[in-house]
Amino acid sequence: MYARSWSRPYGEGGVGRSSFVAEYGLWTEEQTAAAEQIEAGLDGVDLVRVAFCDPHGLARSKTLTVDTFRSVLRNGMDFSPGPFLFDTGHAVAIDFQSGDPGIGISEIAGAGNFVLVPDPLTFQVLPGDGPRTAWILGDEHLRDGTPHPLSSRHVLKKIAARYAERELTPVVGLEAEWYLTRRLDGPPGNTGNGFGLQGSAPRVEAVNSGYQFNGDTAYASVAAITDPLALDLVALGLPLRTMEHESGPGQVETTFSPMLALDTADAMLLFRTLVKQTCARRGHHASFMSLPRVDSFDPSGWHLNQSIVDNRTGRNLFAADSISTGISTEGKAYAEGLMDRARAYCLLSVPTINGYRRLGTEHSLSPTRIGWSFEDRGAMIRVVGGGSSTHIENRVGEPCANPYLNIAAQLHAGLEGLIGFPGTTAPVSVGATPDAPVETLPQSLPEALDAFRAGPAAELLGTPLAACLIKLKESEAARYEAWAAEARPTGSATTEWEQREYFEHF
Repeated sequence: MYARSWSRPYGEGGVGRSSFVAEYGLWTEEQTAAAEQIEAGLDGVDLVRVAFCDPHGLARSKTLTVDTFRSVLRNGMDFSPGPFLFDTGHAVAIDFQSGDPGIGISEIAGAGNFVLVPDPLTFQVLPGDGPRTAWILGDEHLRDGTPHPLSSRHVLKKIAARYAERELTPVVGLEAEWYLTRRLDGPPGNTGNGFGLQGSAPRVEAVNSGYQFNGDTAYASVAAITDPLALDLVALGLPLRTMEHESGPGQVETTFSPMLALDTADAMLLFRTLVKQTCARRGHHASFMSLPRVDSFDPSGWHLNQSIVDNRTGRNLFAADSISTGISTEGKAYAEGLMDRARAYCLLSVPTINGYRRLGTEHSLSPTRIGWSFEDRGAMIRVVGGGSSTHIENRVGEPCANPYLNIAAQLHAGLEGLIGFPGTTAPVSVGATPDAPVETLPQSLPEALDAFRAGPAAELLGTPLAACLIKLKESEAARYEAWAAEARPTGSATTEWEQREYFEHF
């Protein structure tokens, strides 16, 4: 077939800058070698989706032709900073049209582009029929080649580097709960949508009655969707362990084997994105919202399993000298760090209005009090296993949290514990003495915001990202409070506002 030859006299539009990667030395030798392998195999790909994680934990992307991607791979891709400026309801939270947007980044003014540089180590071809589409994650950079101060992936990289300096390697395991529902009709449409206005949420029904924990029949009722999904995850190389039916109607828990910290965050972003898109294609709706507004639903959590390997010996730093002592002194110090910053960093693990529904006292298996215990699912921090398999499970997070910020907050707090605490003064504080007075986690987004502002957020995130998150969450909280003042909701049930705000996209 004859095709016209279209002239392109001005080069590749939208490409970051010619030889951007080489000019600023942005790749390691391993990334350079991976890029060469990608380039050699692109003839088997039709389209490439270049993505990054926004502050809310959502994947933002552009789909490129293969010819465009060949250039973008080494030159970067121009992206709008819109995902850094809008809150969860797409309301403008940062005044980018003013001379000073208030977060200390001059390039944000006027909504100027940043450059997204693909990370060749994350390239993979997605499963499914139709065009052969690849997915690759990128790292955000300012136009001078420096890492973008609002990049959550860069925050996690910095924390991992701090461990490497001490010849330590964090190991992280995922346990994420989510809901599978059946759509009652097509997409919800656009009525009521706008900047800061989320229209109707998808209408759904439960796929089973639930409340038969790990019931085989309950799992069989979702298997037509979850089994093919599991095979897709395995085909992507993700270390899937289990698909399990939890308590709520159609509530699924998905667990993965432990990975390095950055791999874990990348996997969580890809997993959530793939689950939502795959279920939608099959007439269902998946949501990682903690407590959807559907009858009899139980809250979903994200349990983050953590341990530290000593690179010099290969030893699990949390392993006790004897089985009877349960966890090492270093493990106790790490747990003390998590508890010390639990309130200040709660916003990074539970970032939505809805997530705090789960932390209410009426949900007995959700963590409310700040403490730790051995094998106690009511504790915020649960010490699990023994010997080389000893690890800490932090049960605070909600499943839709930004994976890079959630994991980075845990690792940063734990490292500060290893450095600053003796590891011998943290008694078992949940379960053994249930009536003892203990500090509680924030019970609302505004309370978490107050703790975040008063804490050492800039130490972890840098001043610009901390300021950005405060503005984003202040906007989200203010819109909810304005709605609640008019609607006057009663009780602790999930509101219609939350369902519209989170159910479709999270």
